[in-house]
Amino acid sequence: MRIKKKLNNNTIITKNEHDQEIIVIGKGVGYGKNTHDLIDKKQITKIFVPENKGKRKKFLDMIDQIPIEFINISKQIISYARREYELILNESVYITLTDHIYSSVERIKEGIELKNKFQWEIKTFYPKEYEIGKKGLEIIGKETGLALDKDEASFIAMHIISSEIGGEMDNFYDQTNFIQQTVNIIKYYFSMDFDEESLDYYRFVTHLKFFWHRITADKNNEIQDMENDILEIIKNKRVEAYLCSLKVKQFIEKKYQYELTNEEILYLTIHISRLTQNSSTEE
Repeated sequence: MRIKKKLNNNTIITKNEHDQEIIVIGKGVGYGKNTHDLIDKKQITKIFVPENKGKRKKFLDMIDQIPIEFINISKQIISYARREYELILNESVYITLTDHIYSSVERIKEGIELKNKFQWEIKTFYPKEYEIGKKGLEIIGKETGLALDKDEASFIAMHIISSEIGGEMDNFYDQTNFIQQTVNIIKYYFSMDFDEESLDYYRFVTHLKFFWHRITADKNNEIQDMENDILEIIKNKRVEAYLCSLKVKQFIEKKYQYELTNEEILYLTIHISRLTQNSSTEE
């Protein structure tokens, strides 16, 4: 690869083998270099392929304002998430996460700490992402010498979650609210709390995450429905769980204009039954 344009000592623009314009980042990758000079691949930290002009501008603006060390921090966190948890993340997470970490460090230096109002939800509904956030605090501490508050682990987790579910933070808020409201319906119906560390609770929340993707991706609900026979058997054996699933069904249809299939009601009933039976046994 040859330099098409040098932005600074750490950032250059070039083209890849597919003739796509790419942004290459690396400490000193452009130092002493001129247009058309060869790029030393050993100095490359990250290659960014802009999806559109808007993201290209955001990335270049960030590069211009934020020291390269913060991009390296983000890369370590993202690499950890992909390696340890096999997460598939949108490339734009490099922009959002780097910008957040830099802003957080600057705030901490000024003595300003922000509380994350979704701290509990993130720890409860997104344990993997929260662990990534905690690892992020370790990496930040090692690279900057600053100890960030545990709320920052949740903020990092939010960017990871957002990157998983489509790259927009609104998606995170909407999905989290959907899970919270659904869990509350069941809590109020049975007048009980759940063991949030239990496998049944984890499975139920995971089911709700997938369910949320189905609701938001398929408004017309063209999934082939199952026969009523199995649902008839289940609802007669697990009456209260079934009646509670109808409460959830009513909530979803009213708020999201999504009509649940028999199969979805069946799975909800089974999950609710397991969750409530085991919680009742433990109590």
